Amino acid sequence: MKIEKKVIYFEKTGGENTAACLEIVRDAINTGYKHIVIASTTGETGLLFSKALKGFSINMVVVTHSSGFKEPNTHEMPDNVRKNIEAHGAKVFTGTMLTHSIETAFTTKFSGLYPTLIVANTLRRFGEGSKVCCEIVMMAVDAGLIPEGEEVLAVAGTARGADTVLILKSSASKRFLDLRVLEILAKPRV
Repeated sequence: MKIEKKVIYFEKTGGENTAACLEIVRDAINTGYKHIVIASTTGETGLLFSKALKGFSINMVVVTHSSGFKEPNTHEMPDNVRKNIEAHGAKVFTGTMLTHSIETAFTTKFSGLYPTLIVANTLRRFGEGSKVCCEIVMMAVDAGLIPEGEEVLAVAGTARGADTVLILKSSASKRFLDLRVLEILAKPRV
């Protein structure tokens, strides 16, 4: 058996593709997907998706950067934006980013390359958004916000906005090797 599906390839990375990604997600949800995980640093993308998908019967999780990601004791997503996203029915999760863990500290200090960073850089061969999609789905599973072993829509981007939509078979980070990229619905070609 073979399945033919449409894949959107964007000419450029970044936020200019966010509206198209939202339409792709909306179409996918209409085919029966129940879980969506969205990367959002400042909350702009998370808010856009949570507003646009408010009437759908889905489990939506917006994943932010970890606290102190750029500077100690800071959150990049303002509290009022977080509350607004939650008011539209989405959950917001802030936790340790899997590929920015303790190994990053060792790499910075000792100029080495460690397994987690090798994984991150390997996933980046498919694009920054693809790496982030894999990461945020595992983070959401680790936090108990989406079930493991389900087909999940994942949305991420390069820098700002959304430019990548994948369908993943969800896995906890402890079972990273069980994570599967089932479909690429959209990604930048660059």
